Amino acid sequence: MIKTMSSPLEKSERPWGRYEVLSDQPTYKVKTIWVSPGQRLSYQRHEKRAEHWFIVTGHGEVTLDGVVHQVHPGDEVTFGIGIAHRMHNTGTEELIFVEVQTGSYFGEDDITRIEDDFGR
Repeated sequence: MIKTMSSPLEKSERPWGRYEVLSDQPTYKVKTIWVSPGQRLSYQRHEKRAEHWFIVTGHGEVTLDGVVHQVHPGDEVTFGIGIAHRMHNTGTEELIFVEVQTGSYFGEDDITRIEDDFGR
């Protein structure tokens, strides 16, 4: 038997790509994130959540507290509360990753932007 996913709880277009929320629970939140070629998310940190990223497709660079790491399909990136982080799609196709947030709060207002290409 093939099980299909239900519709996402939330969809959002962003200047760098888009995301869909797959699960939103009191202790975790799960998103699929698409980063367009050449784009990058803001360099940011969170006060109330940690994140785990699983790279599904595409190639890029993850910056964690100023250290750049190359990422490829199948790679995992984990960082704790307060760690500055950014994903940059350095490839020619969409970079897709699944993000699992854990902590006590998952609102978009728990983002402290250190640097942002879009002036947010």
